[in-house]
Order: sequence, then structure tokens, then C-alpha cells
Amino acid sequence: MKPLPPLIISGKEVLPLVEGGKGISVSNGESSGAWAAAGGVGTFSGVNADSYDPDGKLIEQVYRGRTRRERHEELVAYAIQGGIHQAQIAHESSNGQGRIHMNVLWEMAASQRVLHGVLEGAKGLIHGVTCGAGMPYKIAEICAQYGIFYYPIVSSARAFRALWKRAYHRFPALLGGVVYEDPWLAGGHNGLSNSEDPLKPGDPYPRVAELRQTMTEFGLGATPVVMAGGVWCLREWEHWLDNPEIGPVAFQFGTRPLLTQESPISAAWKQRLMTLDEGDVYLNRFSPTGFYSSAVSNPFLDELRERSERQVAYSTTTVGEHIWPFPVGARNRLVYLTAADKLNAVQWVEEGYTETLRTPDSTLILVTPERANQIREDQINCMGCLSACRFSNWAENDEGTTGKKADPRSYCIQKTLQTISHSEHTEDQLMFAGHNAFRFKNDPYYANGFIPTVRQLVERLETGD
Repeated sequence: MKPLPPLIISGKEVLPLVEGGKGISVSNGESSGAWAAAGGVGTFSGVNADSYDPDGKLIEQVYRGRTRRERHEELVAYAIQGGIHQAQIAHESSNGQGRIHMNVLWEMAASQRVLHGVLEGAKGLIHGVTCGAGMPYKIAEICAQYGIFYYPIVSSARAFRALWKRAYHRFPALLGGVVYEDPWLAGGHNGLSNSEDPLKPGDPYPRVAELRQTMTEFGLGATPVVMAGGVWCLREWEHWLDNPEIGPVAFQFGTRPLLTQESPISAAWKQRLMTLDEGDVYLNRFSPTGFYSSAVSNPFLDELRERSERQVAYSTTTVGEHIWPFPVGARNRLVYLTAADKLNAVQWVEEGYTETLRTPDSTLILVTPERANQIREDQINCMGCLSACRFSNWAENDEGTTGKKADPRSYCIQKTLQTISHSEHTEDQLMFAGHNAFRFKNDPYYANGFIPTVRQLVERLETGD
């Protein structure tokens, strides 16, 4: 394999190996600090990061506010405190090597407030900020206030062009790189457009070559592109090195760092990763963000899939084929279904799915009484973790709502990600993973259940494997 050329990233020459930021509490100060200590770029998640008391014990994120607005303010305080703590841990454990970045989601609640709070409280400890999940126009301006580099995450040249023309052209010196996140292969939330088929992955090479062409047009030919999503071993990407169509390139690893000794995920989660087969990770549209997301197929996703399948369109009056009455709710108010949907709904009720929940799309889903109670409880307990949430209808505006009905086909993402990050529960929670997670099972490096340290993994990556 060709030698792996170092790059200047966030003002320092480092290995072009980047740890992908994974929230909540999946990429933390310990894992990112170890990655930086090995000579690369460590990335901790600034999405509701963990914080600790003076004795080093985890501070449980308990919400006592009576209203969503009050709980939202508690969440912001937790996020800022946790981000500062993780930056401190990363800085101390990096031993002055590599670079430390923080990853945030633009569509997370109060993203700008959290950014300001963490960067102000952790001055000198963070060298760069990566940001995606939306169009982060203001990330450049915010980072410029603290003199640190910014790294937008995009899935197309078109998206970067829009960001550059609207805002980034005013802060070119601090654009440390552009992260191209493959919308089919990356773990977590993905930037698939409405015109792209989730079942037909595109080749990243022409997409990144187009991104490089756009960057060169703007005088950014020497600015690195960070290839993220679908990167398992560099031997498979050797043709990208010293390639003028791609230019300076670094590679981001999100899934492989999950299986390291410094990774904070549970032993159960690590063991589950070693058992996955191809096809066990898939893109779904259940996220309350409205984005596609890539996660491990398990009973949690199975239930969401089945919930949506038990769905019928309804009308409050007889119209067209919707003439068959069906009682809903405690008062048995009548709605009208088609003949086929009436037959299905009656069958589902007989199977125990006796509760009907309305969606924003004039449809009903049928669930068990226990599931209906859980959905309502989770919606009531919303703490506003997203700028806009389909599941609870929270929105970060004066009204505190999207103005639409809450969507029971989705779920509380804060609840499930906090649970899987702080327990051994993996099958009944959302388990984000990249497409290549199935490769743990057959990669000889992980034979007999071997789990490397971060340094061992980085050294392995340098060999191309």
C-alpha cells in the first residue's frame, strides 16, 4: 500500500485518520483523547455529553421541570456541562498529541447556545468542530469567535456550494476541511435527498470528485476532504491517495472505534457487533428528526416497522371508498375506512392491538394498550432535545411546537440513546451503526473476540488493514 501522507488538520500535522463523533456518549473524552494520543484526530460528541461530580461519578440526567420549556433549559445546561467535561478529559488523555474535535448536530436543541457554552468553558482544549444534520450556516461564524477550525458535514457538492456562498466565504481561513459523509453507508443520521434511492447506493468517488472540483473553484484546492461512511480499511481506498481528482484526503472511522477498549459502549453492545451479518444494518425513516438513519435491525426497529404497517387512512366523514365505520378512542367516535382497511383493522383489534393513535397524515396506527401508554408517556416527558421533533411535536420556537400533531410512528430519541449508552440493553433500544459493521464478524483482526486499544487500531489502520 502507498505510504499514508500526514496532513495539516486544525493547525497541526497529524495522521489523516479521524475518529467519527457519535452521540449520545458513544464518542467521549476517553476515546477521542486516546485517538489523538495515537497521532490522529479524536472527536468527542457534544450531543448531551456525560458529566461527572467531584468524585468522578456519572451525573444522571434527571429532568424535574414541569413544562417542556423548563426541561429544555435543564437539557441545555446538562449539554454544556457535559461538553466541557469531555473536552477536559480528551485534552488530558491526548498528552498533547494529535487534535481534538467536537461533533455537534445542527438540528439538536439549542445547538448554537450549546456550542457557545462549551467553547467558552473549554477554551484552548478543542481544536475544531464538526457539524452536520442540517445546513449549519452559522458554524463558521461561531467558530471564528473562538479562533478554532470548522468542518461542515455534507453529502453532496451542491450542499457545500450553498453553505459557501451563503456564509463560509467570509471565513475561509478557518475552514479546516469538508467532511463528505456517504448517505448510504455512514452510521447514524444520513443526508439522503428525496431524489436518491435508499436501496441503491451511489459510488462515493464521483461525488467526492465533484465536491473537490467545487472546492477548487472556491480556492480550496489544498483544503482536506474527510471521507466518512463505509471506510473499513485503507487498502480499499488506496486509489484515493495522491489522486489529483480527490486532492488532500483524510479518512473518518465511525464504526470500527466502537470496538476498542476505550470505547464507552457496553460489553453487550460490543459483543452484538461481533455477531452481525450483512444486511443486519439498514436505513430507516422512523427517526423523529425526519432524516434517514442507519441502525442495527433488532426488536426495537422491528416494533417500529410493525407499528407503521398496522396503519390505515381514515376520514371523519363518508367520502369515496371511505364508507365503512370504525370506532376509535375511549368515546368510540366513528371514522370511516375503506373496506379492505376495515377488515385489516378488525383483525388487528382481535390480535390485541386495540388502541388507535392518530398520525399527522390522517392515518391511524393500531397498538396494544401498553404500547399506547408508553408512547403517550414519552411524548409528555419530552425535554426538547431536537430543534423540531416529529414524535412529540416540540419545536424550538416561541410556541414550543411544530404546529402539527405528534407522530406516534416515531420514538423518543433522547430516551433510547441515553438508555443504550448507559446500560446493557441493546435489543430493545436504537443501536446506530454504519453499513460495514457486519465486517467485525469475519475480519481476522477480531478473531477470538479480540478488542484492541485505540492505539492498536490506529496502528492497524496505518498498515492498510
